[in-house]
Amino acid sequence: MPLQIHAPPSETIEKIREAILSAIEDAVVEVDGSGGHFSIRVTSSQFAGKNTLGKQRLVYSAIASLMKGDSAPVHAVDRLETIVAE
Repeated sequence: MPLQIHAPPSETIEKIREAILSAIEDAVVEVDGSGGHFSIRVTSSQFAGKNTLGKQRLVYSAIASLMKGDSAPVHAVDRLETIVAE
């Protein structure tokens, strides 16, 4: 198995934040983690009327490119919390 070198956690965290913010414009995004494993919390009015799976799909579709391929910077989202903004 080839050695995989990941970007520094702060760089990957910023890429996750940027990807979510570009897909969900009014989002408030909190990201934490390292080693390819991350916890994400997103608050947005775009979640209104959506069930849990629908809200999670919005977030996962936003970061899909960061999870694609063997050398992807995001290996897993250990915790995803989606909250409807009031």
